[in-house]
Amino acid sequence: MSQAAPAKRGTAGWRGRLFLLTMVGCVQFIVLSAVAMLLYPGGNYSDNSTAGYEFHRNFFSDLGRTVAHNGDSNTAAMILFIVGLSVAGLALILYFLAVPPHFTGNRTARRLSLVGSTVGVISGLGFIGIAATPANANLTVHRLFVDVAFTGFLLVVFCYSAAILKSRAYPRLYAYAYFAFAIILALYLILLFGGPEVESAGGVVIQAVGQKIVVYAGIVCVVIQSWGAYQVERRLGQL
Repeated sequence: MSQAAPAKRGTAGWRGRLFLLTMVGCVQFIVLSAVAMLLYPGGNYSDNSTAGYEFHRNFFSDLGRTVAHNGDSNTAAMILFIVGLSVAGLALILYFLAVPPHFTGNRTARRLSLVGSTVGVISGLGFIGIAATPANANLTVHRLFVDVAFTGFLLVVFCYSAAILKSRAYPRLYAYAYFAFAIILALYLILLFGGPEVESAGGVVIQAVGQKIVVYAGIVCVVIQSWGAYQVERRLGQL
């Protein structure tokens, strides 16, 4: 028994580091995408003549284009975007692989966490796919990855909200954080699939601002959940 206990602590410590890594992955995306915005040459879906990156008219995906909307090379911003989003997607995958053991105390919560993590891994792969497929190279595949990443994450939110409410290990605050993000994400999906077209001046503003809101809200949500998972690890005495 004296040899088994250290192994358990080592496993728990590994999970805890992954939760911290997820938070780092979120922060690095914010930093790298912000620098990429400064380097983006210009242009958007409705106007190719604009200079630089306009926060309310350009999309995150514009940063990953090989060529900007104005026709200039976008290599520097593209590299930063690909690295930032790929690392964030990988961190998200690692988080969802590490968190299910927190829900072993309740059968329903365990099942919900496994479903949520399975879809969460797929969603993380979707974000990596977005990074790997420039919108100007293959818009159809790029949009498919966008749909997979964001639609999948809505199911993740509902599964883990319910799992947390079923679990004694988690404060309900984290379920409420998921619920709040679920509302924002659901509204964005309505906008994404039924909102105005990006080719119009008004449509591009609505869609671009909506995307910024859901992405930054998602980052805040993931940071909150990662911190909560880390605290649960500590509270259970496994770190």
